[in-house]
Amino acid sequence: MSTQPSVVPTPVTAIPVAKANRPVRIGLALGGGAARGFAHIGVIKALESQGIQADIVVGTSAGSVVGAMYAAGNNGFALQKMALEMDEATISDWSLPLFAKSSGVLKGDALQAYVNRMVHQTPIEKLKKPFGAVATDLSSGQAVLFQRGNTGTAVRASSAVPAVFQPVRINDRQYVDGGLVAPVPVRFARDMGADLVIAVNISQQPEAQNGNSTIDILLQTVTIMGQSINQFELKQADVVIRPELPSMKGSDFAGRNLAILAGERAAMAVMPELKQKLKAMQER
Repeated sequence: MSTQPSVVPTPVTAIPVAKANRPVRIGLALGGGAARGFAHIGVIKALESQGIQADIVVGTSAGSVVGAMYAAGNNGFALQKMALEMDEATISDWSLPLFAKSSGVLKGDALQAYVNRMVHQTPIEKLKKPFGAVATDLSSGQAVLFQRGNTGTAVRASSAVPAVFQPVRINDRQYVDGGLVAPVPVRFARDMGADLVIAVNISQQPEAQNGNSTIDILLQTVTIMGQSINQFELKQADVVIRPELPSMKGSDFAGRNLAILAGERAAMAVMPELKQKLKAMQER
């Protein structure tokens, strides 16, 4: 009877399989602050330089203007080019006579037309990134998130500072500036599905705003009203970027270059924290 030779298995060293990073949806919440909103462009440029792209964009007031154009597919450099070429007169169609029986000084038609031109007449739901614009329902005082329809109209509603811009009527409701109820729309970025929210706060302490013009005073009033809401909402963000613009007023469109640079610097300052949080979320 023959004996079969015994077979000794060769030990196989297990090859570690690299764990795939969990996809993390990044939300960018862009706050209001009129001309200080140019800082948002610098933030976007800095994020892109580090390979970080927002999956969801939500904006209030000035943040909705930049956010809409970013969501339409424009990168940071394209946004900067638009900003430098933008003539203030193209978004400031003054009502005539100046203080007629209208409820606002600026009609907002030109802002609406400008935004629609910059996004090539694309409605919100067809922009390249999911986008939302936050406005305030004038009747109920509730925050409303526009995610469908005419992009320029939604941005115009989000930016309608009371007594500066006339309220915007949409489907028999009137809307004004979203900064009254959501100065930096962090919770709406969450509602739209963001896992990690980057908030950009361009508001300023009221005592730093010493402008004497009517528009400066009205913008300061909106800032004061939104302060406590802002403090609460910013706590819900994963990372908060605060561009340093101590002397820039909301009406200072000439300071756009400095605002863009301030946005870049502020974003780069928090980049280590942002990358650490993003990495931790991806590895969960």
